[in-house]
Amino acid sequence: MKRNLKPRERSKTRIRKKIFGTSEKPRLTVYRSLNHVYAQVIDDTNGLTVASASSLSKELAESIKESKGKISKGKLVGNLVAKKAIEKNITDVVFDRNGYRYHGRIQAIAEGAREGGLKF
Repeated sequence: MKRNLKPRERSKTRIRKKIFGTSEKPRLTVYRSLNHVYAQVIDDTNGLTVASASSLSKELAESIKESKGKISKGKLVGNLVAKKAIEKNITDVVFDRNGYRYHGRIQAIAEGAREGGLKF
């Protein structure tokens, strides 16, 4: 019996068939909950999370209080994850939108990561 999947889960499985992070070019994946956004740089060959950031990160606590709206929080998270990845000598990544449309907070994370110095 085939299980019915939600549209985002179907899209996520189609995306993950094509996207794979290596040691040289890891995968930048994003997740959004109702109030927060999360980003991780993942090396799939070794199964390691190289860098991560979220809107709950202590490094961003002050700037998130000052920012208005979820999209501006996403941009800050993208910038922070890029900074952490560059500290570990990672400049090229593969962007995994995790089944979400490239719009709003997901787009803001991507733009923030690009401003932070990541290339994808």
